[in-house]
Amino acid sequence: MSGHSKWSTIKRKKAVTDAKKGKEFSKISRMISIAIKEKGASPDTNLSLRLALEKAKEANMPSENIQRIMKKWTGDDAVQLETLQFEGYGPHGVAIIVDCITDSRNRTSQEMKHCFSKHNGSVAVPGSVLWMFDRCGKVFVSAETAGTPFFEEHAINAGAQDIRQEENGAIVITKPDELYQIKKHLEDNGIAVERAEFDYEPKNVIVISDQEQKKQIEDLLEALDDNEDVQELYSNVEFAE
Repeated sequence: MSGHSKWSTIKRKKAVTDAKKGKEFSKISRMISIAIKEKGASPDTNLSLRLALEKAKEANMPSENIQRIMKKWTGDDAVQLETLQFEGYGPHGVAIIVDCITDSRNRTSQEMKHCFSKHNGSVAVPGSVLWMFDRCGKVFVSAETAGTPFFEEHAINAGAQDIRQEENGAIVITKPDELYQIKKHLEDNGIAVERAEFDYEPKNVIVISDQEQKKQIEDLLEALDDNEDVQELYSNVEFAE
């Protein structure tokens, strides 16, 4: 089987186009802006901003773009954004969490309701889906790095809750508030980190092997992912090979 709670790790591969890159830059811009709004403009004291800036680097966003974004969101004319979280169910009982950043709460709420409904799903009341997941941090390392001596020892000493060896590397599971310090501990000990991010880990998964059911679920997830206000998607679905 394959799949994780975050949709970006299980969605079908698509060709990278300028439009997709522009959308990715737009999402990162909003991540940076909301991080600054909530906890200030210093990456040294703002973990969310630090991770957003690292994501910008991973996406090869030019440094001048990043500086322009930070200046924009810290100025007097900064656009007022807020975070919204939606919980819902997709076809065949699949649980979904949608994290959004928006400048219009009403617009985004209506679009989420319409998207779920159009694809045979429904938005649920707050808390009715969230309890099915555990909030965590994840640090990803490559297969080459995961095979180095003392990798697991360093991860355990740093406070990792779990280590998962996978075909393409390893994932270090952390408490949310310990994500960055564990990432830094690994890097300080010569462990190259590919990326670090927050996640929602499903307590139980729904395994889908039927191709028609798989398409129905993917259609909803992709429609949600295409919404410009959506930052992250999480689900308890796993698709059987």
